[in-house]
This record gives sequence, structure tokens and C-alpha cells, in this order.
Amino acid sequence: MIGVDLGGTNVRVALVDENGTILQELSRKTEASRGPDFVIGNLIEMINVVQEGTDVASIGIGSPGPLDPYAGVILSPPNLPGWDRVPLVGRLREHFSVPIVLDNDANAAALAEATLGAGQGHKSVYYITWSTGIGGGLVIDGKLFQGAQGYAGEIGNMIIQPGGFQHSNLNAGALEAMASGTAIGREGKVRLGVTGGAEEVFRMAADGHDGARKILDEAVDYLAMGIANLVHTVNPEVFVLGGGVMQSQELVFDSLCDRVRSYVYPSLREHILLKPAALGTKAGIVGAGLLGLSQ
Repeated sequence: MIGVDLGGTNVRVALVDENGTILQELSRKTEASRGPDFVIGNLIEMINVVQEGTDVASIGIGSPGPLDPYAGVILSPPNLPGWDRVPLVGRLREHFSVPIVLDNDANAAALAEATLGAGQGHKSVYYITWSTGIGGGLVIDGKLFQGAQGYAGEIGNMIIQPGGFQHSNLNAGALEAMASGTAIGREGKVRLGVTGGAEEVFRMAADGHDGARKILDEAVDYLAMGIANLVHTVNPEVFVLGGGVMQSQELVFDSLCDRVRSYVYPSLREHILLKPAALGTKAGIVGAGLLGLSQ
């Protein structure tokens, strides 16, 4: 299968087999400011290079949202300026005859982690990417649960502190606005005067800085509330956490697990399972490759 990881900074195209092995990969700068026509033309060229000499079963694309996975249309993502209702799947079907599937990049990573990564062997897996933003995806019996409009699993806009900070076009006090890497960096700048974003806050916390540790503790608490809400709504067998913040999991993961358990029914606490993601940076592109098989 062909997997495409379309990001605001880089676009990656890979030839992936059903075991998640990347057989060949090509990466280029997205140059999103040059518009959809340029990026799509570049993408077509990259797919042709990667698939040359190989019969592929499908093409799967993981993209920033919002998007409509059923229509194959990208709907004005903040990090893809000018992409307003771009029919990406339709444009690619003019050049390729295999099935083409578009989905949110968090959903693509969720599918990979659920079937080949840390969620392997579990019937229901909720994947959460804890990074610059916060996103998620729900996989049940090896299939993505997308919802009526394709927005299932997107927890970043969940209101976690009514009247809290407003980030981008999200609700005031949304989970992403209160617990993401961006939020950690923002609080570090406001309270501690840091200029290096979340990474600097993590370095200071690792060195024992009380103010930095308090910022991380608050972010952990907000995310724990969000996960507890999901426990009571979806009750998956396992939560898998990936993304940039989890690269410093030694500072946040154990306390997150404890805090989630404190927020759920006592009868559920012994059943709560959270695991770090296992596939690292390849989850998105491998998951994109698997999208075609998931239909």
C-alpha cells in the first residue's frame, strides 16, 4: 500500500506492507504556502516514484483536519493555508486507479498503534496524540470508528475548563488549549519567562524547578479529566498515548495514570490501562498505508 503523511511542514510518501514495514520512503517540504495545486502536483510525483515497479492495493492519506473522510475533501486546516474544500481524493483519482482513502492524521496513527503497536491484542483502543495539539482516534475490532461526519475521537475541542484560555478556533477552555504542548509552552512564557516553548519547561522540570513542575502537573490534570470523561463514555480496553509530549513521559506518564484512576468510578480503577505508543514517528505514515485495508 501507499501511505501518505501530509503535514503543514513535510509531506512523506511510503510503500508499506500489511505488516507495517516501510519498504521505501520519500520526504519533501510541503511548501503549503504555494497552494494546493503545487502540493498535489508534488504528491502525485512522489507517489509515482515510490510505487514504480510495484503493484499497490491502495493509497491512504493522513492529513490535518478538519476534513470529510467520506467525500475525500480537506476543509481549511489551519496549517494548510488556502486548502478550502480541496477534493484531494478526487484529484488523485484522475491519476491513480486504485482505491484512495483520506482520513485525519490522528486516526491514521490510531489505526497503526491499534493493529501493530501498543494496542495490539485489544478489541477497543483509544489513541491520543499529546503534542503541539491534542487529537485522538478510536479503533474497535481493528476498524476506525469515524462518526457521522468523521469527527469521532477528536477530543481536543472537549471543554475541560469553562471560560478558560481560548486557542485558535477551539472552545474556550478546550482540552488542547489547557493541556497540549502549546499550552505548556504558553504557561511557561507567562509564568516563568521561558522562550523555548514546552521543551524548555520540560528541561526545567527535569532539573527540579518547582514552577515548571507545577505547569506540567496542571497539564497532566487537565488531560486526566479528559481521559476520565472518555472512560465513562467509551470505556475502551486501553488508551495509547503518543506525540511529542510523551517523549518526556518519565515526567508525566505515571502521574497521568494515577490521576485518571482518581477521576473514575472506584469499580473501574483496577481496569484502567494506559500505555505509551510503540511505533514512534512512523505511526502516521504506516497507519495511512493501512487505511485502504480498513475499509
